[in-house]
Amino acid sequence: MIFAIIFFFGLVFGSFGYVLALRYDGDHFLLDPKIVGGRSYCPHCHKTLRWFELIPLVSFLVQRGRCRSCNVRIGFIYPAIEISLGFLFVFIAMRVQDLYGIALGTDFGILVALWIAFFFALFLLSIIDIRLGIIPDEINLFLAVIALSIIGFTAMRFSPIDFSLLGEYSILFGLANTIWINHLVGAALGVFIFGGLVAITRGNGMGMGDAKLAVPLGFLFGWPGILFLSAFSFIVGAIVGLFFIAFGKKTMKSAVPFGPFLVLGSLFVFFYGFGFVNWYFHLMGI
Repeated sequence: MIFAIIFFFGLVFGSFGYVLALRYDGDHFLLDPKIVGGRSYCPHCHKTLRWFELIPLVSFLVQRGRCRSCNVRIGFIYPAIEISLGFLFVFIAMRVQDLYGIALGTDFGILVALWIAFFFALFLLSIIDIRLGIIPDEINLFLAVIALSIIGFTAMRFSPIDFSLLGEYSILFGLANTIWINHLVGAALGVFIFGGLVAITRGNGMGMGDAKLAVPLGFLFGWPGILFLSAFSFIVGAIVGLFFIAFGKKTMKSAVPFGPFLVLGSLFVFFYGFGFVNWYFHLMGI
């Protein structure tokens, strides 16, 4: 029942978040009434939608993917995002249980809420960066507050090793038993990597928004999590960039938003960081 409720909230936030990201224009605060206010409407006939036309997933299925007024097809992207966020929220809850070794309870609820808030903000950031090529400062600030909350709560309730996304392998990289120093080093390393790229390329190879995003990511994922996150992001970014170039969609001089790749790197480390390191060391016979 708990996971069913979490899935439902994922559907709701997926619907709300996608609309919010589409409405954001870069000139207003993300939660400005001009952005979040106003009734939803059909993008084709502009008819204001009734409440029963806005029920996540259900309305799409009942209306067979069409607007009730003009009968034009509604993009499948809407239910796809809602379902994706629903499953993501559930998988986050399952990962929190596994990561911290806790059952349902107050600690579980707090940590699940914090991690969901963090990844929901990354979801908004991805859509906005893809649309407009910018990462709003308010999202970076929100991520920093959530990251600080997760680390602070963890420091009070759990041991550093219990929290590490790399499990016992974190000991091999050092700083595993000093949670605040570990995560401050992660933030500093994030600034060094991405801030250095901004400075070297003079903003042409990497934007300041990405460098700012590296601060909360580096702080939350700590050392050496930020290294794995960065490496995965660059590898996937390079593969996608080469794919676009090969099919004539981009050129070597084209700008590609890097925020979504950092988000993919965050998901990779959160869900598969320990599994990847464990696989690598077994592959090496260590």
